[in-house]
Amino acid sequence: MDETSEPSRVPTRLMVDGDTVLALPRHIKLRHDAGRGRWIILAPERVFNPDETAVEVLQRLDGQRSVSEIAEALSQEYQAPLDVVTTDIVAMLQDLTDKGVLIQAKRG
Repeated sequence: MDETSEPSRVPTRLMVDGDTVLALPRHIKLRHDAGRGRWIILAPERVFNPDETAVEVLQRLDGQRSVSEIAEALSQEYQAPLDVVTTDIVAMLQDLTDKGVLIQAKRG
C-alpha cells in the first residue's frame, strides 16, 4: 500500500529581535484594573500581571514600531544604556511571545 502524506507542519517559534514588530492579538487586552491600581493582560483563561517596565513597553506595541525603535525611545526617555534596555525588552517580549500573548505584526 502506497501512502502519500503531507509533510507535518511543526509550529515555529518566533524569535524576537530588534527588527521584530509585535502587537497584541485581538483576543488579548492590556487593561488598567482600577480596583487593584495596576495593569493586567487579559487572555483567554489567563491573567498576566506585568510590572511597570513591561507596561511601558506593551503600551508602545502598536504593530508599527520595531523592538529597536521602542528600545531607543525608552533609552532616551529614561537615560539608560540602549544595549541594556534592548536586552531587557527582547527577553521580556520573547517570554510573552512564547506564551502566546504577542504576535508578529506586519507594518503598513
